[in-house]
Amino acid sequence: MPTIKQADVIQSVADALQYISYYHSPDFIQAMAAAYEREESPAAKDAIKQILVNSRMCAEGHRPICQDTGIVTVFVKLGMNVQWADATLSLSDMINEGVRRAYNHPDNMLRASIVGDPLFDRKNTKDNTPAVIHMEVVPGDTLDIAVAAKGGGSENKSKMVMLNPSDSIVDWLVKTVPQMGAGWCPPGMLGIGIGGTAEKAMVMAKESLFEEIDIHEIRERGPKDKFEALRLEIMDKINALGIGAQGLGGLTTVLDVKIKHYPTHAASLPVAVIPNCAATRHAHFVLDGSGPAKLDPPDLELWPKLTYQASAESRRVNLDALTREDVASWRPGERLLLSGKMLTGRDAAHKRLSQLIESGQPLPPGLDFKNRVIYYVGPVDPVKGEVVGPAGPTTATRMDKFTEMMLGKTGLIAMVGKSERGPEAVEVIKKYKAAYLMAVGGAAYLVSKAIRGSRVVAFGDLGMEAIYEFEVKDMPVTVAVDSKGESVHETGPAEWKKRIASIPVKVV
Repeated sequence: MPTIKQADVIQSVADALQYISYYHSPDFIQAMAAAYEREESPAAKDAIKQILVNSRMCAEGHRPICQDTGIVTVFVKLGMNVQWADATLSLSDMINEGVRRAYNHPDNMLRASIVGDPLFDRKNTKDNTPAVIHMEVVPGDTLDIAVAAKGGGSENKSKMVMLNPSDSIVDWLVKTVPQMGAGWCPPGMLGIGIGGTAEKAMVMAKESLFEEIDIHEIRERGPKDKFEALRLEIMDKINALGIGAQGLGGLTTVLDVKIKHYPTHAASLPVAVIPNCAATRHAHFVLDGSGPAKLDPPDLELWPKLTYQASAESRRVNLDALTREDVASWRPGERLLLSGKMLTGRDAAHKRLSQLIESGQPLPPGLDFKNRVIYYVGPVDPVKGEVVGPAGPTTATRMDKFTEMMLGKTGLIAMVGKSERGPEAVEVIKKYKAAYLMAVGGAAYLVSKAIRGSRVVAFGDLGMEAIYEFEVKDMPVTVAVDSKGESVHETGPAEWKKRIASIPVKVV
């Protein structure tokens, strides 16, 4: 009967989390490459290209695909006959020690994003523990572990509903997915859980995202059952919405749709949907007592041979001499290359700023937003002489409630973030003749190469949520909301939904 060593569990979890921080799975690369080839929307094609180039850079440089290195979710199947050789920790504690070591690896620091108290103090645990662990005892003599690192941008878009048994799941999804916005960084996968109870549906939705992308195979051979047919119908109808990569409008919003189902009460139809973003990260291994898990790196030949250069039509912007007149001249969808100094800030920093402003206190010394740009980002710590680690944008809508304050009381004139802004924020941007610029989510390492200097300006105790000043050179962004309030996240999908309407939707 095999015996499993505690150290092997810890090392395997740590190695797996490091592995998925910089390697996309082959199925995802192939699906994204295919989406790139068929994409007709210039903005969406450019976004997919940035994601693919970033992915290869991370695979080669062993640095995180996304600055949000996720909350760790683990599914464990513990064989009933497993024996432990030397265990002094519980299995959960072994897993969390693996998480701790992975996120503090000196050669590839991963961003610690977990706060211990979810409601009041919200203090960072500093090592990304604890993981969310789902454990099942099964027949056998092995330890089966699947790990994922799920970013907050996609996790926050999860939805759950208790439908009536006669309701249409497809209709609910077609209505719900556009309401998610683009903060989940499409194109990606939708994991759907159907049946059981409310919590069972959510767990199934999450677990389904560990499965390989295979919907193209189903399409080629035809569905074997009603659930495969349902997957095809959902995928075709969601893609027909025209949301596209990063919500800019295009042909591909989802790469695959996964469904897990379970028996349910006769009066119930629980349905949960969880999107997986362009930084999809998961790995699976089995321990049998022979040592730690070995994960083979993917072949770099899987990646399309792409390089990224900003469009020749891009307008160069000097942030150090930016004026309101300059901002007013930007047009929706226009591509800019930012150079100069910008400030950063996200949820926790905005909350502190609001507390200072509302109480009449001055801002921290040296912090001045007048005629400046703020970048919504929480970067990864630098290693090996880096100025900054991967530093892609965070979901901008979380800062919507602070937009009136920032534009009206600090002198700020533009913002950079990920995905769309909500209607109220767009109105505020229009009111103050400011602008919102979008950087590509899922291209964090590529974006970081444009950052030439970094220093903490305020709230250093917040770690990755501190206010930094970045010095950038030719950082690529797109004008997402101009000074007149026109949003490309409204116009782009609307245009592509009309275009796609002429393409027959195959319902199997």
